[in-house]
Amino acid sequence: MWCGLNKSRVTIALTCIVAASVVSSDMTFAARQRNYKPDEFRSVLRGLGYNVKVKKDPLTDEETKKAITEFQTGYKLKVDGKVGPQTQDQAAMIVQILQANLNTVLKPKTLLPRDQFYSPQLEELVKEYQKKHQLSETGIADLQLRQKINEEVKTIITNPVTKPEPTVTPTAKPTVTPTAKPTTKPTIKPTIKPTIKPTAKPTVKPTVKPTATATPTPTATATPTP
Repeated sequence: MWCGLNKSRVTIALTCIVAASVVSSDMTFAARQRNYKPDEFRSVLRGLGYNVKVKKDPLTDEETKKAITEFQTGYKLKVDGKVGPQTQDQAAMIVQILQANLNTVLKPKTLLPRDQFYSPQLEELVKEYQKKHQLSETGIADLQLRQKINEEVKTIITNPVTKPEPTVTPTAKPTVTPTAKPTTKPTIKPTIKPTIKPTAKPTVKPTVKPTATATPTPTATATPTP
């Protein structure tokens, strides 16, 4: 039995014996597209934590019938071990809730479709969630794990994380400091000192002293004796 509760843009889907599953308001549960094939329904049972092997054989072996009976008992359905419309609808609804909740908590680039199948993509996202929370990466979303995901989704919806808007800090314009022009100092021209020409001293010509001319001594002429 399912109960619907609308609250502030969210729909909280509840089972009478299972913890709440929370999905966003734009999530509408798609009607089951068609009847499950044997391997598809076994995949759902296995993905939800029931001990069954996935194969294409009819759903009449003891292992599968036991899993179906446990599923029907847990969700207060008619317990007959057969996969009738009510049992299939219940399975499809649980899968769709799981898909929506994982889309909410993991925000994958490729969102899970809103369908009835426990697909390889769904299994991989279950593993991703388990890895994130340091759990065994089985890809199986049993009741305990689904309850954990449900609680996380409720927390997200109840206390949405709002990103603070960045405060726009006005850009301080730099103060333009006038460039100080250097004071032009007049170029001091060196005083040209006149070149002092040395005074030419007249060459002192030596005074030529006259050479004393020797005065000839007169030679005495002998006077002849008369």
